[in-house]
Order: sequence, then C-alpha cells, then structure tokens
Amino acid sequence: MMPHDPMSATQALEIIAPAKLVVKDVSKSFTTRRGWLQALDHVSLTVSEGEFVCLVGPSGCGKSTLLNLIAGLDTPDSGSLVSDGQPITGTGRERMVMFQEHALFPWLDVMGNVLFGLRLKPNLTDKDRKEVAKYYLHLVGLERFAHSNIHELSGGMKQRVALARAMAPNPRVLLMDEPFASLDAMTREQLYEDIQKIWAARKKTIVFVTHNVREAVCLGDRVILFSPNPGRIREEFVISLPRPRDINSVELAGLATEITRALKSHLPAK
Repeated sequence: MMPHDPMSATQALEIIAPAKLVVKDVSKSFTTRRGWLQALDHVSLTVSEGEFVCLVGPSGCGKSTLLNLIAGLDTPDSGSLVSDGQPITGTGRERMVMFQEHALFPWLDVMGNVLFGLRLKPNLTDKDRKEVAKYYLHLVGLERFAHSNIHELSGGMKQRVALARAMAPNPRVLLMDEPFASLDAMTREQLYEDIQKIWAARKKTIVFVTHNVREAVCLGDRVILFSPNPGRIREEFVISLPRPRDINSVELAGLATEITRALKSHLPAK
C-alpha cells in the first residue's frame, strides 16, 4: 500500500528538499455567463526543488486555474503564491508554461522555434544559443529535424519541439497543462518515456496538469487529487515506484486503480 496521508507526505518531502513553490490558502473566482464560479477554494500546496507533481481531477476542478496562477498569468482573489522565496506577482522567465496546443511558430523551422525561446536569455551569444538549442533538440531526439518545417512534423514531434523550447531557457519551474491530451496512445507512451529521461537528466521542478490518472502515476513523484464545485485539494499520493516507469505495468495499473477510486469518492453525487 502506498503512503497517502496528506500531512505526512508533504512534511517528508519538505525535509528531503527545500520548497520551490508555496501556494498558501489561495482562492479564485470568476464571473461567467452562468453566474459566479468558485474555481479554487483555500488551496494550499508545497512543491519541493526537483519534484515532479501531477495535479489530477475532472474538468472544472481548478487545476489549470492553479497552473495559471503559478505562472503569473492571473492573480488570486486571496492567499499567496511564492517561488524561490519571492512572491509571484506576474510572469517570469524562471517559470515556463507548456500548453496542450504546441503553439509553435509555423514561419520558423524547428531550430528557429527553440532559438526563439532563448531570446529570454540576453546574456548568451548567438553561438551559445545555437549550442543550447542543439543540446535540447538532442535531448528530445529531434537533432536530425533541426531545419524541418513545423508542418512536416507529426503531433508528437511538435510537442517535443514545444518541450525543447520551454526547457531551453533553463527555467527553474516547468508548468505543463495537459501537453499530451491530443495525441494518440502510442505517441503518448513514447513521450512518457522521453519526459522521464529528460526529467532524470535535468531534475527540473515540474507541475503537470492531467485528467489521466495512469499518466500521473507514470510521471509524478506525487499525485494531487482535486474535486470541483468549488476546486479543492482532497488528497495526495506519494508514488514510490522505481523509474523509468512503464504505463502498462501491473504495479502502476494497481496504484492508478487505487487513486481513481479515491478520486471518485470525492466527486459530488449525481
């Protein structure tokens, strides 16, 4: 049985590594055509240095809202968000976001797209930028496609380019909002392997939003369960399976089943 006591899991991780992100008592609401919506209700979360945390829950539970707040794309109604000891008051190059849609520039080739992200590093020379871009294209397995046009790439390759572009400026935190949701199953499985290798090589702090419990168990050090109406953190699970993980393994499937059962228990009755 996997440990999943919220307090003991968080306390243990804080002892192992210093806090990278601290979300404290954050609430956020929106006015929609249907009226007032409480997206997040008093949410608190600590993410440690180098930790891979997956946020899981149904649509409308506030996962992406929280990611946008951490990115500095929006501000909370109440509570606070801190990154590396500094309040988050807006966007910053130390926090990069990778969305579900790759958002690549079609007029630039693969290398040009990765170099574009490196414009955030004004201290680098053009030669340095090219070397960094080559390194990350190698890391995502696309060095042979450096001068390919974006429309020539498959969906999975486009997401690899987007990942290389997000990581090239060397952000302290990588925020990923369902980046594999639109891909076919086989492509996703390959990307699960790729991102685990990249995370092992770079040890970036990653906050990853997904609806897919198996995906979360495959990738995360911790899985955080959200429930909707309003959005709240209900439970967290520490994932102790050795890496690299195979999403089709029996052990992983068993943990995913346990977490899915817990997630369903927190959903409103129909």
